[in-house]
Amino acid sequence: GLRPEQIIETARLFARADKAMIVYAMGITQHSHGVDNVRAVSNLALLTGNLGRPGTGINPLRGQNNVQGACDMGALPDVYSGYQKVADPAVREKFSTAWGITLPSTPGLMSTHAIEAAAAGKVRGMLILGENPMISDANQALVQQALEKLEFLAVIDIFPTETAQLADLVLPAACYAERDGTFTSTERRVQRGRKAIDPPEEAWADWQILSELLQRCGLKGDYDDPSEIMSEITELTPIYGGVSYSRLDGHGLQWPCTDTEHPGTPILHREKCTRGKGRFSPVEYRPPAELPDTEYPLLLNTGRTYFHWHTGSMTRRSHLLDREERHAFVQVNPEDAKKHQITERQQLRISSRRGSITVAAQLTDRVPPGQVFIPFHFAEGAANVLTNNALDPESGIPEFKVCAVRIEPC
Repeated sequence: GLRPEQIIETARLFARADKAMIVYAMGITQHSHGVDNVRAVSNLALLTGNLGRPGTGINPLRGQNNVQGACDMGALPDVYSGYQKVADPAVREKFSTAWGITLPSTPGLMSTHAIEAAAAGKVRGMLILGENPMISDANQALVQQALEKLEFLAVIDIFPTETAQLADLVLPAACYAERDGTFTSTERRVQRGRKAIDPPEEAWADWQILSELLQRCGLKGDYDDPSEIMSEITELTPIYGGVSYSRLDGHGLQWPCTDTEHPGTPILHREKCTRGKGRFSPVEYRPPAELPDTEYPLLLNTGRTYFHWHTGSMTRRSHLLDREERHAFVQVNPEDAKKHQITERQQLRISSRRGSITVAAQLTDRVPPGQVFIPFHFAEGAANVLTNNALDPESGIPEFKVCAVRIEPC
């Protein structure tokens, strides 16, 4: 970890810089107080004037290439596309008229809350698209209990994942190179994705599967091409109002892009914030939901590695990538290894209040004493058997980065 004087020196460097930007990833957000962490980052940028100019701003590094785009399109329980609130009657009326149905006035459930509701018997069915919560969600025992309790589970994916193994119905999907579409990066840049090859015979693009499901439910979904979906997006989503396939050649467009003459917006908040003046959001320190104690004396951090991505459903099928990193492991500081009489590659049992896994030891000073690190890619040594499903009260994200564990030689 950092020494206090290093943090002070960094703060002074940031404050004195003419231009400085903040780049953060899931080490900021995956906490039971993740939203407060982001607020603190925003406060720092506002305080030092580091926004609205080239070389400044707050830049979250997303976990996937279209996290921004998914949120933009309403893959959140309280908004439609373009962050238009479900609770706003005028917005709801606009979408109800466009789709020919009456829409509910209350938000839906966050995915983590939906898992809890399924475990409690309050959700009876799920459609899971391109996700593998049996490996990626915190407290794997609860996730398995929830999915097995469902009356019906359908999964749309390109490979038979651990989640798909529990499904009543699996609909095979086309991968990125087998379909047309768009994605939106963390800099709000909308770009084309172009089909290179045909998918296997029974696999469909996601939009085709969803269109067919909508029509079988008696809803509007008769799209012939993804460009027609983009046309509907522009009609209903002001920040995408000027986006069309014909304008996305080259480097694409950055929203807000409100009409067909608008050039896009490379830098937000040049003259003012969306609400006018920027707003400071004071936050109070809150400790993690679970910290080490005498029974579980070590702090577990989880994340990714250089060679694998997410739950390994794609990268572990690549011989070259799997060759580089084939087995689950736990990184242990040499001081802790000496204390627990642990040697390199020794099999260890890692236990938390939620479960236990067996993985190989990797001794390294990359983790500080008192902490261990486990990547979550490996089903046979799944880190999320251990992690705590304590949720941020606003975002619903679990505390993947902090829980208490103990280690024991097998």
